[in-house]
Amino acid sequence: MGFALTQAAGVVLRTPLLELLVTLALGQVLSLLICGIGLTSKYLADDYHANTPVFQSFLNYILLFLVYTTTLAVRQGEENLLAILKRRWWKYMILGLIDIEANYLVIKAYQYTTLTSVQLLDCFTIPVVLLLSWFFLLVRYKAVHFVGVGVCLLGIGLMVGTDVLVGRQQGLGDHKLLGDLLVLGGATLYGISNVCEEFIVKNLSRVEFLGMMGLFGSFFSGIQLAIMEHKELLRVPWDWQIGLLYIGFSACMFGLYSFMPVVIKRSSATSVNLSLLTADLYSLFCGLLLFQYKFSGLYLLSFIIIVLGLVLYTSSSTYVAQDPRIYKQFRNAGHPITDTPTLGPLEPSVTYTSLRQEIEEEPRIRVA
Repeated sequence: MGFALTQAAGVVLRTPLLELLVTLALGQVLSLLICGIGLTSKYLADDYHANTPVFQSFLNYILLFLVYTTTLAVRQGEENLLAILKRRWWKYMILGLIDIEANYLVIKAYQYTTLTSVQLLDCFTIPVVLLLSWFFLLVRYKAVHFVGVGVCLLGIGLMVGTDVLVGRQQGLGDHKLLGDLLVLGGATLYGISNVCEEFIVKNLSRVEFLGMMGLFGSFFSGIQLAIMEHKELLRVPWDWQIGLLYIGFSACMFGLYSFMPVVIKRSSATSVNLSLLTADLYSLFCGLLLFQYKFSGLYLLSFIIIVLGLVLYTSSSTYVAQDPRIYKQFRNAGHPITDTPTLGPLEPSVTYTSLRQEIEEEPRIRVA
């Protein structure tokens, strides 16, 4: 009996550690995908002068449409595409526009400001996600979470400072202030999109979110492409190498969009954005081999600091401040809430951790 209890305790102790390692690993997969997106974009812009941010995003939305929107279209019942559009089409339309413009603003900023400025200012997504999660998802944080975020930002600050020391400041344009403002605008929109994505994948479904992004993203980015980049596409020197770069970019972007909801559902939008801070370092390591970047040991130190901050953040749980039934407005737009009212004050019934959702003594209220 004693041996069995000891063995069971060992399993319980190992499970949180295993979950933590899996969460960290999944976040790094997303970072590698972003690295692939950055590399293909750099080759297209620098070697082939193909400045087509809208067209690149359009290809990704088309892939999402073909895979996920068609999946929703063949479903039956309340999860069918038409049923979803009938209940909340305008909300997904707004979210699709936010996502499109977030991608466009950040990619466009590289034409006006330095790479180091983009890396530093893009971190503005993290406080935006924290703030929106606090007010709209009612997530409550502990001191260790803020310490973890601070350590991660310290690591990215060290990396940007190292960029300055070694002279890696490519991308300086004539309108640096404009570029910096574009990055801040894009980071804010990314934060809004990520928080909405977290809510949808945890309360509705991953396929619904991606299907709606494919539908509205392909429609509105197609319009923007026709207006803003049709002449630029004609100037692209098309050949098989450029085609492979576009295919590689689209594959990485599609993988990022498809895989990110899985990681967000397992953790949170905040922890995912913290994980993505390492993407710049992976891009640097690739640049050492492909673009002859200068190396400094401070880059490795910044990587270690970022990972340490991520471990601190994911080592403790967050919780929702109120009963999750308050979230029903998004799902049941236009329909009355018919759940039996509770007696007494609402108490938290779900604890969202950075690793998983833990069911407490009270049963979870199903979001209908």
